[in-house]
Amino acid sequence: MSSSFGLLFRITTFGESHGPGLGVVVDGCPAQLPVDLAQIQAELDRRRPGQSRLVSQRKEADQVEILSGVLDGVTLGTPIAMLIRNTDARSKDYDGIAAAYRPSHADYTYDAKYGIRAVAGGGRASARETAGRVAAGAIAQQLLARRGVSIVAWVDEVAGIEASVDGETVTREAIDANDIRCPDADAAAKMIERVEQARKDGDSVGGVIRAVARGVPPGWGEPVFDKLEAELAKAMMSIPAVKGVENGSGFAGTRMTGSEHNDLFYRKDDGSIGTRTNRSGGIQGGISNGEPITLRIAFKPTATIMRAQSTVDREGNETTLEPKGRHDPCVLPRAVPIVEAMIALVLADFSLRHAARR
Repeated sequence: MSSSFGLLFRITTFGESHGPGLGVVVDGCPAQLPVDLAQIQAELDRRRPGQSRLVSQRKEADQVEILSGVLDGVTLGTPIAMLIRNTDARSKDYDGIAAAYRPSHADYTYDAKYGIRAVAGGGRASARETAGRVAAGAIAQQLLARRGVSIVAWVDEVAGIEASVDGETVTREAIDANDIRCPDADAAAKMIERVEQARKDGDSVGGVIRAVARGVPPGWGEPVFDKLEAELAKAMMSIPAVKGVENGSGFAGTRMTGSEHNDLFYRKDDGSIGTRTNRSGGIQGGISNGEPITLRIAFKPTATIMRAQSTVDREGNETTLEPKGRHDPCVLPRAVPIVEAMIALVLADFSLRHAARR
């Protein structure tokens, strides 16, 4: 089931970038959960194209329709189906690539696997597929909020320009205060300038998103193969353009000694157990330890650039590809709500697993 994700809180997405629409089916959401449709729409608005000059100018309202599983604003415990219709697809922009493979795209690999592909917009390989994930993630976030869990993500680096952000206190309002979704105003200004330059040059840039999940209690996760960080890594790596994931200290931890890296335990004023540092990133032995869960996610530069590039056609003949259409010079601003959604889906699933075991 390549289009399904999760065990107890399970989603299945469907639809292509230039088809009639996209959507998701959420199965396993508990009954009697109040669902705020406005919150779902707000998350989709943060992900949709055309919201600023830094992203694709495709104009999609991304209005969500709930087809089943919710009655009078409350979940029924049955599958929740949500639909987002495509209204501004320009499939003719892709006529020139019907027989040519776009460098670093999934055109060749889809042909190798299926022998057929949806050329326009990349079909299922398009980041537009993530609209369904964001809608489902918004429900997961509402479920988690009732358990005291909140998630924030922000753009922490673009093309080597790094931000300075306090992950313990950063707010959604500060993150959404500018188009690049970086709460460090000085770094954000430099990032925006760099992305705009890439757009003018017909090129693209990549970067890093940081994310923090707060309020996750100790005990969520599984030992060995279903470790919490393993499922989070799988979730992050399933997002288009992601090339790397770090939990806690990540690769920086390899440059430390054990005595420097270890998180020392202590008893908090409320009697609970905590750690004085959080290089473990909130997870030890594959199970949450009650500290904030921290991630860094690396995104490559957008594969489609507005420059002529050499490639081959389906027969292997050399050709030159000159892309058309509307594309993101940097995917990171729109990826922030996608990262939050995928973290929420993992945590919602593990919260149900933990409750089932107890």
